[in-house]
Amino acid sequence: MLIIDLQNCQEIVAGDATRLRELLRPDPGGVKIRYSLAHATLKPGEISRPHTLKSSEVYYILEGEGVMHIENESARIHPGQAIYIPGSSRQSIENTGSSELRFLCIVDPAWRREDEEVF
Repeated sequence: MLIIDLQNCQEIVAGDATRLRELLRPDPGGVKIRYSLAHATLKPGEISRPHTLKSSEVYYILEGEGVMHIENESARIHPGQAIYIPGSSRQSIENTGSSELRFLCIVDPAWRREDEEVF
């Protein structure tokens, strides 16, 4: 059994300016998965930098509200929604609420820095 505590995961500022804590990723020594799972946060009034990933991605909104931008489309988002982002799509997420926007990021195949382009 593997249990990961979010509080024990190192927080980083990603290239798109969101704060991330990576929970799971493929590990040749034990974790046999293709995807990576991260917890992301964005402060009120902030927007992530537009970026693309080679991998497809799913955001699951936990708390807060905002607007998701994928290519030329934008839509309001709120807790309980899952957003599919096709690979190589230009994307950003905006926090339009008064509290922190918190969401999970599932990337398949797993996120790699060299697969991301930030604009």
